[in-house]
Amino acid sequence: MRVLGIETSCDETGVAVYDTARPGIDGLRAHAVYSQIALHAQYGGVVPELASRDHVRKLLPLVRQTLDEAGLSPADLDGVAYTAGPGLVGALLVGAGVARALAWGLDLPAIAVHHMEGHLLAPLLEAPDLVPPFVALLVSGGHTQLVAVDAIGSYRLLGETLDDAAGEAFDKTAKLMGLPYPGGPQLAKLAEQGTPGRFRFARPMTDRPGLDFSFSGLKTQVLLAWKGSDQSDATRADIARGFEDAVVDTLAIKCERALDAAGCETLVVAGGVGANRRLRAKLAAMAERRGGRVCFPRPALCTDNGAMIAFAGALRLQAGQHDDAAVRVAPRWDMASLPAVRAGEG
Repeated sequence: MRVLGIETSCDETGVAVYDTARPGIDGLRAHAVYSQIALHAQYGGVVPELASRDHVRKLLPLVRQTLDEAGLSPADLDGVAYTAGPGLVGALLVGAGVARALAWGLDLPAIAVHHMEGHLLAPLLEAPDLVPPFVALLVSGGHTQLVAVDAIGSYRLLGETLDDAAGEAFDKTAKLMGLPYPGGPQLAKLAEQGTPGRFRFARPMTDRPGLDFSFSGLKTQVLLAWKGSDQSDATRADIARGFEDAVVDTLAIKCERALDAAGCETLVVAGGVGANRRLRAKLAAMAERRGGRVCFPRPALCTDNGAMIAFAGALRLQAGQHDDAAVRVAPRWDMASLPAVRAGEG
């Protein structure tokens, strides 16, 4: 089954074709991502209306480009998958409208995909032997969640952020220290030059039981440290390192607790912050110490992309799931409400 995947949940237009006849990452026939970073940089953040308009401008040319790179025509497709939420409602409607129109015009089944399920399943592209149960850390600009995966499509929320997501905290902290947009990657790069231990910040909510997160207080600690410092380049790097260490340690502590709570030793990490090198090293060391396993997607598949949507959609289409012709999106969507993909279906 050849599935076209479309991702337009925020400020990146992603398109991919996944072929289930090929195993794992080999099934990814082609994929392309167009980022709107330059468009939104002058505003210091994503402007929803501008994001929607840019998706309108770029999506169909990107579909044509991706099909050409895959050596396919629209008639060669067997299904269409698209992000229906969560995300910006206008941006979601662009992708959903195009996907539903393509499916209707080509007489193909189409499936609405949960954006975070796409992230969660992305590591399976490069680890096809990975099967539930496992624990997933979904960590991005909009989400920080620990999820118990009992089966594909069967998810239990173990913990989530009570305020800022980790990626959001990275971006806001970078902005308050004067780093350019998008701040999170800039802060992580700067932290590589920082002196470990010169600034030590709290590891929020690790001094009590539970699997929830909170990063807003950490952001305030950084602000106070920055305002009270000499604000030199060296100090900026040292504060960035202290902040990054605090976030990474907090995520690692909570992941270990989640593995204990779920009674398993396999951890999957996905989402934009999953590309952070220090986080990857910390979690890999934890897994090795426990005799377990941690799986990450390659950095290009950590950020929003069409490949994860094509893959997640292909799993559900193969299982016989599809949606009617209505164009529906869900800016807020509980992943626990998704139907399971049962073994042997399809």
